[in-house]
Amino acid sequence: MIGHIHISEVGPRDGLQSIDRVMHLDAKKAWIKAEAEAGVSEIEVGSFVPPKLLPQMADTAELVAFAKTLPDLEVVALIPNLKGAERAIAAGVDKMSIPFSMSETHSINNVRKDHPAMLAEIRAIAELVAAQPEGERPHFEVGLSTAFGCTIEGPVSQEQVVRLAEMAMEAGVAEVGLSDTTGYANPKQVRRLVRKVKAAVGTDKLNTLHLHNTRGLGLANVVAGLEEGITTFDASLGGLGGCPFAPGASGNIVTEDLIFMLEAMGYETGIDLEKLLKVREIIAKALPGEPLYGFTPDAGLPLGFREAA
Repeated sequence: MIGHIHISEVGPRDGLQSIDRVMHLDAKKAWIKAEAEAGVSEIEVGSFVPPKLLPQMADTAELVAFAKTLPDLEVVALIPNLKGAERAIAAGVDKMSIPFSMSETHSINNVRKDHPAMLAEIRAIAELVAAQPEGERPHFEVGLSTAFGCTIEGPVSQEQVVRLAEMAMEAGVAEVGLSDTTGYANPKQVRRLVRKVKAAVGTDKLNTLHLHNTRGLGLANVVAGLEEGITTFDASLGGLGGCPFAPGASGNIVTEDLIFMLEAMGYETGIDLEKLLKVREIIAKALPGEPLYGFTPDAGLPLGFREAA
């Protein structure tokens, strides 16, 4: 193996928030437990948004409590604002992430705040985290969403992304991640933006990419990220998900296909792919008729694919 790559499963949050139906709490618990048993060490179990906006996420606190009982699992939740951060901390999350849209129009549509208001919110959350007892402070990351383009505004300048990344770090966050919320990114763009942001905030302050496969470039963009030293990738089982506030932004990277590619390339993920493939059955049973994507689940695993690297 040539190195360890960390996978963050975001299906229970990013996947389910884009589906009208609400998955039963017991099915969510079974999904999270099965993925943890397959070796997935980080799962974004939900988001602390008002239930009236996303009823799919109404049981997030219960899911955090359940997930915290699973050994060696880092429990993550998305937060939209300070109130969400307060709820996340009270629930006991290990890590929380706030989406900070590089497109101001998307920010207003997504969380009802412009850039100055978002930076003020980020600073307030960072102060809240710092006020927690040592050893009880969740890791606080900002996801720089629509970093590669916006379905509302179109192109987003790299200079703006770099500037806002620097301002987020100055507000007190632990690190930033780059999110292709709308599926606009291409490998050349990924390489260029990762380099620029790392140069601005520090190579150890950008470790994560959240990529979509909307136009079929998801795994190609992962390879570009790997070449620039990215060590954490978000993915969703069965490719569930998108952004309900960005029209046409469907298609998270399929966790199963991502693991297959990484393992075949010689990277270590710590995930048992055979076990992971069986987790799809839980989703299929809980959400009958919901499309599940992925080439690896359909084709199966070739003999000796790990040794092929």
